[in-house]
Amino acid sequence: MTGKPIPADIIERKNAARAAELRRDYETLGERLDRRGIAIDAIKDKVAAFAIAVPSWGVGTGGTRFARFPGPGEPRDIFDKLQDCAVIHQLTAATPTVSLHIPWDKAEPRRLNEAAEHLGLAFDAMNSNTFSDAPGQQHSYKFGSLSHTVAATRRQAVEHNLECIEIGKAIGSNALTVWIGDGSNFPGQAHFTKAFERYLDAMKDIYAALPGDWRLFTEHKMYEPAFYSTVVQDWGTNYLIAQELGPNAFCLVDLGHHAPNVNIEMIVARLIQFGKLGGFHFNDSKYGDDDLDAGAIDPYRLFLIFNELVDAVTRAAPGFKPAHMLDQSHNVTDPIESLMLSATEVQRAYAQALLVDRAALEGFQDANDALMATRTLKAAFRTDVEPILAMARFEAGAAVDPVAAYRESGYRAKVAAERPASVAGGGGIV
Repeated sequence: MTGKPIPADIIERKNAARAAELRRDYETLGERLDRRGIAIDAIKDKVAAFAIAVPSWGVGTGGTRFARFPGPGEPRDIFDKLQDCAVIHQLTAATPTVSLHIPWDKAEPRRLNEAAEHLGLAFDAMNSNTFSDAPGQQHSYKFGSLSHTVAATRRQAVEHNLECIEIGKAIGSNALTVWIGDGSNFPGQAHFTKAFERYLDAMKDIYAALPGDWRLFTEHKMYEPAFYSTVVQDWGTNYLIAQELGPNAFCLVDLGHHAPNVNIEMIVARLIQFGKLGGFHFNDSKYGDDDLDAGAIDPYRLFLIFNELVDAVTRAAPGFKPAHMLDQSHNVTDPIESLMLSATEVQRAYAQALLVDRAALEGFQDANDALMATRTLKAAFRTDVEPILAMARFEAGAAVDPVAAYRESGYRAKVAAERPASVAGGGGIV
């Protein structure tokens, strides 16, 4: 028996009011695509099969270095978080898995499994936290974790990652994501080479404990919390790590972890080419690592990334099996609403990329016809695929309009009455 947080009759009633209009829009788009030699049902089926994980921490209100303004009904623990994640999946049919962050989400595995099964969810990659100190922790990570100058601190960070693997094994996860905030804030503070050597040695201990069917994802990040240098600062260093560790180590690409205007789609292509693309943390940015909603600023870039992913599938790139997860900080919106819209924006980019005329594009590329090549991409990007996304949700029993159904349900007001209000905090991203 699956527990549904949103009453089914609300979804059914709102869907019924939109059904006739949706069918007309879907049929009209189908006729247009048919003239381009594209079967709309095939695209819809692929979109319906596409899933993206929700981060447990994403359903809470985020913050900045300056302040955090809690919203009503914030989750108190991992079980509240799972309930909120279940709302997102129920209304979008796009987010069947949840990615946990330890120690924030630490709980008895049996209870986690029971809660997830009741809500119709499963667990995605495990995430370790050695970028902040936990209560009772013996050694501080103020000056680093896996690359710390003190061996005991490095060992503590390794043991934490090994604990994450053990928890993940008990709840059905099959991947570990490691991101560290290690680096320096002043020139001369750290020895670049020695710090990277210490990091690699520690990561080799973690990799050695990885189950044979697991994958290890490492993230690169240009800055923050270290503002002069970071130990894993870019995709090139990340690739070196994956190569050094072994065949089950891969690079994770967070869209916000790059300098403004960096060609992320080319980075994706390079990692695909050499078999080291592990997956994504989807978000968006205007100035830096803003962690804004996916597609909020640059939907064309999101489409161009998916153009590379669909191309890899089309040509059967070896070992291509990327993981997909949202990773956002919601400071002024309802986190559930933002995550629902972001999940559908990622699906939108995928659907648009599926519409690219790949034979025509390849021909224009080979002929060096720059104008027609970019026009071919724009033709797919400019296509309104909303009827495809909505029909996929409708047929799955989810909401044609997830935000409208969510707001009518009164879910936020309901949990606000049940959960104690959070106290506004000072600086620090949550």
